[in-house]
Amino acid sequence: MVGLTVFAAVSGFLLYVSRKSLFLPRSHGFWRFFAWESILALLLLNLPRWFDNPFGPLQIVSWLLLLASILLVVDGVRLLKRTGKPGGRSGGDELLAFEKTSTLVTSGVYRYIRHPLYASLLTLAWGAFLKDPTPPGAVLAGCASLFLYLTALRDEEECLAYFGDAYRAYMLVTKRFVPFLF
Repeated sequence: MVGLTVFAAVSGFLLYVSRKSLFLPRSHGFWRFFAWESILALLLLNLPRWFDNPFGPLQIVSWLLLLASILLVVDGVRLLKRTGKPGGRSGGDELLAFEKTSTLVTSGVYRYIRHPLYASLLTLAWGAFLKDPTPPGAVLAGCASLFLYLTALRDEEECLAYFGDAYRAYMLVTKRFVPFLF
């Protein structure tokens, strides 16, 4: 019962944050909402087993993925705020404040991957899944991955429309989620 209450409360917050994007299926925020929901469900599903056997092989991989998630989001947001000069972009009412960058960020983690914030969510989802790998958890992690992939595709369309050839060139020298691989 507590899990459903938490799910409903957090979902309400996510709905509020995503309210403008949910009316724009071609926006990255539309798909990101469903990724967030999948990850929230996965976190709540596996929370009871979070600290079981904390030094087992799967748990160690899980902790490493969760640590990577934190590092990616902290560095990604920091760079967007510092280098991306948020607030300079007009339009895009569905964008979150730190997403309204007026300068293309290509330094730090963005030098290697285009979507460190989505990569952070991917590592969060799979790190949470490994806490208690079950078929329902695998479905949720798979859904989160699919929704994050769709989010990234839409985000790239938006960035190409805004930054043009500079973003197209940037796409040629970076990977989407995993440095040097994908």
